[in-house]
Amino acid sequence: QVQLVESGGGLVQAGGSLRLSCVASGRTFSTYVMGWFRQAPGKEREFVATINWSGDSTLYADSVKGRFTISRDNTKNTMYLQLTNLKSEDTAVYYCAARRRRDITILQRNYEYWGQGTQVTVSS
Repeated sequence: QVQLVESGGGLVQAGGSLRLSCVASGRTFSTYVMGWFRQAPGKEREFVATINWSGDSTLYADSVKGRFTISRDNTKNTMYLQLTNLKSEDTAVYYCAARRRRDITILQRNYEYWGQGTQVTVSS
């Protein structure tokens, strides 16, 4: 069982930056694919970014490519999402997720563990 706890959300002006963190419990963090997803008010949860176990393979949603950066530190059981040049449409609850298998995927149904989410609000 893996528990995930996100932090780092908050209120920021358009054009600003935030760094989200996701801390995982357990000793197998380094073997998991990790991902970030988000859910805006009134919308379905959507894929944002994913990273493989070693950190050398990543995928991004087109809407965040070039603005967001996913990374991980396996020594700290922590994944990060650096958000830059934020836009009002980035306002959402951001969730981290973990997948036991090693192939990265953008599909939510392939992630077994989820955090509770952290709110990011971008004011224009």
